[in-house]
Amino acid sequence: MSYSHSNISSGSRSSARRPLEFGRTHVVRPKGKHQATIVWLHGLGDNGSSSSQLLETLPLPNIKWICPTAPTRPVSLLGGFPCTAWFDVGEFSEEGPDDWEGLDASAAHIANLLSAEPSDVKVGIGGFSMGAAMALYSATCCALGKYGNGAPYPIYLRAIVGLSGWLPGSRSLRNKFEASHEATRRAASIPILQFHGTADEVVPHKYGEKSAQSLTSAGFRTLLFKSQEGLGHYTVPKEMNEVCSWLNSRLVLEGYR
Repeated sequence: MSYSHSNISSGSRSSARRPLEFGRTHVVRPKGKHQATIVWLHGLGDNGSSSSQLLETLPLPNIKWICPTAPTRPVSLLGGFPCTAWFDVGEFSEEGPDDWEGLDASAAHIANLLSAEPSDVKVGIGGFSMGAAMALYSATCCALGKYGNGAPYPIYLRAIVGLSGWLPGSRSLRNKFEASHEATRRAASIPILQFHGTADEVVPHKYGEKSAQSLTSAGFRTLLFKSQEGLGHYTVPKEMNEVCSWLNSRLVLEGYR
């Protein structure tokens, strides 16, 4: 499947619009026994190909990585300029309005990719920047058992990784979880790893920190937030090494070296 702009509509959120078309999905197959599958989500304006090139260098032979490409859509943050984005965003924080329609469409696309995996394979979601925001939003859908639009969320996530991201919908999160003991119980069993650089000039560190606090107060007790001193809005090998060891311990992988 190749990139296509033919299905993209720039109509307002309130108007009916045709669904956006997702770009190409890249897959990094496991080099050893297939024990886990993780969908990894790129940042704004990027694509699944660059994610796959990074992930295939990691020492995790038992993980299959699925790297989808977001739809191309007009992005409010860029004055309506079209680029690949999992949802529309006005600013990289929880302060701006949430594009629930875009969030749910991407969360459903990701869940559908994981639904096709064998039942004995553990599944998770990770991402960078806007991809991290999408991973964290998916974690809340999993715990609540439904998307923002109320449709049932179909899979159980065993690991969430968010690098240099934030949590969309965090302002309404606590109320949703306070209304459901079951959601709070599920949240406690979903492990989340968040990294954020203290020198991040794109998504300021305080937004990552506030996201972690919102998730923890909603019931995500198995959450680890790590500040990376002096790190900007990018990943470094040390950070990825820590991601590998965390995934290995959480998913109990055989072939980690």
